[in-house]
Amino acid sequence: MKCYFLNLQPNKTYQRVILAIATLLLVLFQSNFLPSYSLEDISSDQGFPVVLDHNTLFSIYNGNGSLSAEERADIITERLQDIANNNQLEIIDDKFDLDDRGNVIILLFNNKTLMTVTADDATTAQTSRENLAEEYLNTTKKALKAYRLERRPFYWVIGAVSTVISLLILLLILKIFSFTFPYLYSLLDSWEGTFIPSIRIKNLEILSAEKLTKTFKTIVKSVRIILTFFVLYIFVPIVLGFFPQTRQAGNVLFNYLIKAINTVFSGLIGYLPNIFVVGVIVYLTYYILRFFKFIFDAIETGNLQFAGFYPEWAQPTYRLLTWLTIMLAAVFAFPYLPGFNSPAFKGVSAFAALLFTLGSTGVISNTVSGLVLIYTRAFQISDRVKIGDAVGDVLEKNLLVTRIRTIKNVVITIPNSVIINSNVINYSALKRDLKRPLILHTTITLGYDLPWRKVHEVLITAAQSTDYILKTPLPFVLQTGLSDFYVSYEINAYTNESTKMAEIYSQLHQNIQDKCNEADIEILSPHYSAIRDGNHNTIPADYLPEDYTAPGFRFDPITNLLNQNNNPINGSVESHEN
Repeated sequence: MKCYFLNLQPNKTYQRVILAIATLLLVLFQSNFLPSYSLEDISSDQGFPVVLDHNTLFSIYNGNGSLSAEERADIITERLQDIANNNQLEIIDDKFDLDDRGNVIILLFNNKTLMTVTADDATTAQTSRENLAEEYLNTTKKALKAYRLERRPFYWVIGAVSTVISLLILLLILKIFSFTFPYLYSLLDSWEGTFIPSIRIKNLEILSAEKLTKTFKTIVKSVRIILTFFVLYIFVPIVLGFFPQTRQAGNVLFNYLIKAINTVFSGLIGYLPNIFVVGVIVYLTYYILRFFKFIFDAIETGNLQFAGFYPEWAQPTYRLLTWLTIMLAAVFAFPYLPGFNSPAFKGVSAFAALLFTLGSTGVISNTVSGLVLIYTRAFQISDRVKIGDAVGDVLEKNLLVTRIRTIKNVVITIPNSVIINSNVINYSALKRDLKRPLILHTTITLGYDLPWRKVHEVLITAAQSTDYILKTPLPFVLQTGLSDFYVSYEINAYTNESTKMAEIYSQLHQNIQDKCNEADIEILSPHYSAIRDGNHNTIPADYLPEDYTAPGFRFDPITNLLNQNNNPINGSVESHEN
């Protein structure tokens, strides 16, 4: 069977295609992974590159006659570019030659001067002129042949095929990731508690197996993300490198990656001592905080006690020590951080300090006030308190604000700096600390005509009939005032239910009304405005003599009229006893 592709026999066509693909892959390998056809690196800052197709072939370091090194490099580059773009010139070995003229060696192409190699060039390269000329000639041949080869139509086919193959490899790698990493996640889950045990110091669990497993899974997920981005980034310059028109962009991207990796690794290696110091600081800080938490949790639960240190101080003190420890660790660690002495770092630090200074006046005031309230034990969570005009139960207290809930289920947020400047009435403190009940009291005013012993008995009975009032100690009455017209009686009763004050007061007032009505006591405060000469006095009957008779009282209208005629401005009243 014959094949009419390129009008060749099948075996010859197959061999030539294989040879062409092998040649192109070799060129691709050289162009992607050996981006320049430069000679051995000659360290000098004065060299000027000879470039073809964005690749540096070699550098010129010395002038020749009236031409400087830069002019020589530009002329050689221009000549090579003209030869490469002239498709009428065939790039074969027979057209290259060397002409040794004693003091210089001339590189010829098609019997025309391509460049000259001088004794100064050989001295700079630390080799002979002949060897340097041969190296220049070989490098130039290779570059020109690769330039022509890469611009043949068949090369575009190879580039497209290579792109498709690269894409399939990329998809295969991503598919492998999609199988491999979920398997690693499930493997880590199965290792929890076995290969990944909890970290303990005796009976104290420092880090649980669950948290360690989550940490390892997070690390594996991060590795997957990094590898995925790395593969995608590598794919782009590889594909761009398959085509000469885009190879330079691919080389730039690849060089960016190489430079970034070199920078990271060189910086990491140089920073290893600082990393060790920072790691030790972080390690010590972490375990110091764990130790603090262990101690203060024990104090809070009552397993560990210190004289004069109350359990409710445990968590605030722990938080305060945590902040102090972290700030102290930051002070020690900052000098070892990268860029600590840079102007940018100093500028940001100064700006942050300025913002903190300008904006933290109120915060610091509230924080200091919060610490004072905590350590003076003015109130605790769930205490019934009165702060200013607000009465309610304490819901939350922190370093900045305190929140209380009133009996109407209204939450009031009060800054600690306001509380520290106000009177705080705590109705629950004595019951909580000294196991002493709260005394509730209310006042009633009655006239002098009621025997005070009877009033005391009625008020005590009313208090004892009220719910949540303790039977012992017994309620008691204080007479708090002897006014012109009435006596003030204050009933005092004990209770352990400070949160039910409103309900207790309401029921107590109801019982006072009921018991006074049952005892024929009219609740009112008499006020006297009559002219008195012999009316019945308001002294209780028990204190009057047995033969006491109320004196009479009478107006004499005739005498009154006579007195008015004699003294028209001021009238007079005369009273007579019957």
